[in-house]
Amino acid sequence: YKSVCGKIVDTRFSRNSNGSPTFLNFDKPYPNHPFVAVVWGRDRSNFSGKPEVLYKGKDVCVDGLIETYKGKPQIIVDDPSQIN
Repeated sequence: YKSVCGKIVDTRFSRNSNGSPTFLNFDKPYPNHPFVAVVWGRDRSNFSGKPEVLYKGKDVCVDGLIETYKGKPQIIVDDPSQIN
């Protein structure tokens, strides 16, 4: 369980992708981002607004289990308390 901090410079809600993920990309736009926080569609209602709008351009720290997907480190975020 770790905390990763950085600026969210690029966000994307993939409504039509499997699981309807929202991607919050750190430091550089996709596909050159060094890290990504992922909010699955089922968890979007836990947030006070659209995550791709709430966090874009903000400096944040994301807490959670770091996993790797297609060679990129990521944290799955299911609750807004994980993002500070």
